Amino acid sequence: MDPVLQILQNSMAPYWWIWLLTAVVAYLIGSINPAVIVTRVFTKGKKDIRDMGSGNAGFTNVLRTVGKVPAIITIVCDALKCVIAVLIGGWLFGVFAGEGVTAPLVMNVGKYLAGIFCILGHSFPLYFHFKGGKGVVSAAALMLTEDWRVFLMVLGTFLILFLITKIISVGSIAGAILYGPYTFLATFVLDRLQYGNDLPSMAYVIISTVSALIIGTFVTIKHKDNIKRLLRGEEKKIHAKK
Repeated sequence: MDPVLQILQNSMAPYWWIWLLTAVVAYLIGSINPAVIVTRVFTKGKKDIRDMGSGNAGFTNVLRTVGKVPAIITIVCDALKCVIAVLIGGWLFGVFAGEGVTAPLVMNVGKYLAGIFCILGHSFPLYFHFKGGKGVVSAAALMLTEDWRVFLMVLGTFLILFLITKIISVGSIAGAILYGPYTFLATFVLDRLQYGNDLPSMAYVIISTVSALIIGTFVTIKHKDNIKRLLRGEEKKIHAKK
């Protein structure tokens, strides 16, 4: 049996609480929405970012409607909260990860689980009436923490398209769509070049790729209004409030 799959199967009964704890902690951390908090601070409690601009509680809307400094604080905090959640997930899964070449892969499964629920918390925050952002920055933080190769591929795609179009949503949507394929490229194609036929775990390739596809699909769906505006030619180019 695949070594990673065997470890995960063996953990389901005795360590079910770690799976649950990882999901709950990540969701609660993800529910902390910096865009809402920062906007309230900078407007002295007079405005809610969800009632401004596009109505999205995320970095781009803060940049357009509140200003550059609040936007920088928002994007940094959005990234940090996902990094913290993902690292906690990896640490918790380390309890039953064992040792050897498969141990980091098992811990990475915990990171993916935490990342998914952190993004869910960001988009449907418990503390803010389940109305949050689209999860782009959180997803990028997960990529960086999980696999820097995938992060660089997605970041490169985003930057190229943004520099061409000056529209953040174009790069974000493309990055979300390609997150799954890029993950497969890194965990199967690139790793096979490194390990040859001794690829540590095919189960991990499948789990990581499916997780990336789930996250990418979710982020793309959250951009449905942006996609409609893009098709109508109405999506605005980036313009920050000074």
